[in-house]
This record gives sequence, structure tokens and C-alpha cells, in this order.
Amino acid sequence: MTSFKTHAPEIKGYCPGALRPMMSGDGLVVRVRPYNGRLNSTQTQGIAALSKRLGNGVIDLSSRANVQLRGVTPDTHAALIAALRDLSLIDPSETVESRRNIIVTPFGETPAEATALTQALGQPDAPALPHKFGFAIDIGPEPVLQSAPADIRLERDATGGLILVADGMHTGKPVKAQDSIQEALALAQWFMDTRGTHNRMAKVLGDGTPPPAGFTTARQTQTYRPAPGPTSQGMLAGIAFGQLTAGAFSTLGNIRLTPWRMILIEGADNPPPLDGLITDPADPLLRITACTGAPDCAQGLAPTRPLARALAPHLKPGQTLHLSGCAKGCAHPKPAALTLTATNCGFDLVRNGRAGDTPRQTALTSTDIIKALSHAP
Repeated sequence: MTSFKTHAPEIKGYCPGALRPMMSGDGLVVRVRPYNGRLNSTQTQGIAALSKRLGNGVIDLSSRANVQLRGVTPDTHAALIAALRDLSLIDPSETVESRRNIIVTPFGETPAEATALTQALGQPDAPALPHKFGFAIDIGPEPVLQSAPADIRLERDATGGLILVADGMHTGKPVKAQDSIQEALALAQWFMDTRGTHNRMAKVLGDGTPPPAGFTTARQTQTYRPAPGPTSQGMLAGIAFGQLTAGAFSTLGNIRLTPWRMILIEGADNPPPLDGLITDPADPLLRITACTGAPDCAQGLAPTRPLARALAPHLKPGQTLHLSGCAKGCAHPKPAALTLTATNCGFDLVRNGRAGDTPRQTALTSTDIIKALSHAP
């Protein structure tokens, strides 16, 4: 059976920010980019209060380790920005905000390189990078952010030395700590000079463009798999579909953000008993990615998260699933083993692909989907 979508999804071409929000089905999405991936308790409580007062009381965690307030209106946006600026959470300009896409390892002390990169990207002569272009500061003993979206990465090789990595490569360039940010910006400028029409580093290298000289040192292969549980900094907890109520968010205290839709609650031995918080590493909801879906997303052709909750008990051990409200696949842009894409007449099932790829089965009902999951590897 062939499926028919009522409309092609609109490609915005940028991620929402605070100074440049994005309209969705439930109002403006305002993305706050915490400095160094951390929020103190005053900021956490402040964001929650603002979400209730100037939004709809719903807070999302993004795959770029950011916080999103939903349901903001054009009339409340200016007041929200002023209040967020008082919390030291707003960049000096939209231009600086669009460049400051930095994911920082949540473990250990905050690296000085993260602060230095933030300062460098705020300078007038910083490369005018595409809106979705980003950086990862992943310089603990072993990498933990290799699956996170980033175009330029700072990691450690097997000997403990720093290496600069262009996304899409298995090798990096050895750099000294004092030179690492200058080297990262030079690589960003190389990207701008060679990218053509591409907006991501892996696309440039995937087209056969040779990298700059010196990128010959082998990277470590990440073995870390994020899971709820205690860490040396506190408790790591999952968030079902990356969404919490403002009331729940207000109780979290000092937190570190991650790109896994998990939060690290600093100093906590046990997570607070909150709806939406996942503390069991075996919870199948950790293996489902689901976007906002209809009606809260204007692009969504069907609700996604109620279906995701209904399907969770039917996942086999180790099985993962991506539910997308449209063909854009915002919640999981990379290929997934199983993807369900909403259409106007059910869900299409894509195997080992993205939400917009050619499906193996079409127009599935929830009963059809459960049957398909039982037969999938």
C-alpha cells in the first residue's frame, strides 16, 4: 500500500535559539544554550518559573544539550529574553548565539577549553559558520560524545594527548592545549573556504575533499554507553522523550546537560521521584526517540509520544526505535535501525534509514506496528 502525505515538511534550515526562536504548533520554541553545559540552581528555578509565566510550562532537552521553553508567544518573548539575560543565559547578539553550538562532556571538571572556545566564537572575526555547525569538547580520559552532533571535536588519543577531529574522520591532528582553540577555529575557517553548498563537516569530507595536513593520529573508539546511574559528580537520569514539566524541572538544582536527553544532577546520591525521570537503565523508554509530533509541532502529521509509550513494552531487549511526526526526522537525523514516520494514513516503517527514506511497510496501524516489531531484529 502506498502512503500519501498531506504536505512536504517545511525545512527551516536553522535550529531555534533564544534570540531567534522558531514557531511551532504550540507557540514559539525558545532554545537556551547553557554556558559550558551547566545550570546552577538559581538558573534552573528561574527557567522553570519563566516557562510557567511566559510559556506553556513545558521544557524540552535537545540532542545538542540545550534547554527549550515551549509555548512562548510573540507578546511574551521580549520579557522572556530580558529575564533570561538577568540569569546570564543570553548571548550578546543573535550572530554570537548562532555560532555558540558547543557540547561539553558532563563528567569531570569543566574544561578550560570550553570557556576559551565560547569567548573565541564571540569575537567579531570568528568564522560565520552555518547555524547547525557545532563543536564538542570531549577531553576526558575516554570519549563520551562521539555519537553527539558536532562538526569539530576536541578529544584525547590513546596516549592521553589532545587531538582535533574533523567529523567524519577516524584520525585527528595532535594539538597542544594552549593552541587547541586557535587550531579549532582554523579548521572551522578551512571548512568555510571549502564547503561549497554543504553545511556540515562530514558532508564535505564525504564528497572526497581532502582534509588539511596533519590529521593522521588515530582516535579512540568510544565504548561508553550513557545510562542512568551514579557518577562521581552526581546522579545521571534519563528524561522520557527529553521533556519535563516546569514544576519538575524546578526541583533539579545544579545540573549538567547532555546530548542524550539525560541530565546529571550534581551532588545527588538518588534522583528525585519525578514524573518523566528515568532511573532504571533497563527502561525501554530509553531506547525510543520520539519528536514532539502533532499537535504541538506544526509539521507533525500524527501524535508520536502516546504511541511511543504504548509501544515501549513491546520492544525486544536491545531493540531501538525512532518515531517521527514527519519526514524531517528532527529528533534523530541519523539513520536508525527502525524508524516510524507519520503520514496522513498511518505510519511508514523504515529499516536502517532516516525518517524520509523509502519505507519497507506503509500505512501501519498500532497493531501492525507491534507485529512488525516482533519480526524485526
